[in-house]
Amino acid sequence: MATKPPRLLPGDTVGIVTLGSPLAASRINEGIATLRNMGYNVLVGEHVYAANGFLAATPQQMASDLMKMFQNKEVKWILPTRGGVGVASILPFLDFSIIAANPKIVSGYSDITILLNTLYEYADLITFQSLLLLDFNAQTPPYNFNQFFTATSTVTAPWEIRNPPGMPLISLVQGNVTGQVVGGNLTSFVGSLGTSFEINTEDKIIVLEETHEPINTVYRYLNHLYLAKKFEVCSGIIMGECTNCVAAYGKTYEDVIREFLVPLGKPLMTNLATAHGIYKATIPIGATLNMNTFNQTLTVTETVVSP
Repeated sequence: MATKPPRLLPGDTVGIVTLGSPLAASRINEGIATLRNMGYNVLVGEHVYAANGFLAATPQQMASDLMKMFQNKEVKWILPTRGGVGVASILPFLDFSIIAANPKIVSGYSDITILLNTLYEYADLITFQSLLLLDFNAQTPPYNFNQFFTATSTVTAPWEIRNPPGMPLISLVQGNVTGQVVGGNLTSFVGSLGTSFEINTEDKIIVLEETHEPINTVYRYLNHLYLAKKFEVCSGIIMGECTNCVAAYGKTYEDVIREFLVPLGKPLMTNLATAHGIYKATIPIGATLNMNTFNQTLTVTETVVSP
């Protein structure tokens, strides 16, 4: 059973880091102001505002900012500004023994999910596919905040991951399986294959989502995971949204799921509100999940934070 970070309390300190691509200073400042208005203290990493092309700073500098947040006893929640590209580059510079000894809530999506799954795999830490700093603005639906703050501030089990009203979960292959949940952004995981940080799906339930990729590329990435036997050894598959993914050669995202994933025979659920979509369910990476496609439920069977 993975380590549960201490639950989030009003007035706790949030550590802001940039771990991949840069984010405009105006967006960073808006997010920080929103967090402070919500009653949180905010600690800003040294390279949060840095920008050097498609990376914010060097991998060593970004990794250093992250490690300082883990070592700071006041920080309870580490919140990246955004994903983008380059998050995997910081992984060789992390000290997982220090991280394991200082468990904290870490959230994010997009390229951040390669970090979330690595922290689970190497530091045995439950992490959260959920909010980034860029989500702290007036346009973010209350559902997204409710999902995250309920999961990270409440010591309760079991609890269900539910879509917003009017957005049903869809079962395509029947099954009732339980296992640790892993996953996140499809592109990020394909990029990690063949490295020591590639995603471990053995006996796991895998969640996948994507954004801004043509459907033939989505197929290519899914096939790459298939050839790497990531689907062969998993217990179940949950497909999230593919936002702004245009059809290719007359095929849609739904076509690829039905024609490529359904024949694999693994319990399969689709249409989960995820990450790059407007609505973002909170997925506790490393927690035990029951996936019941007979009644379209996703039930987290353990607490994901500690008192």
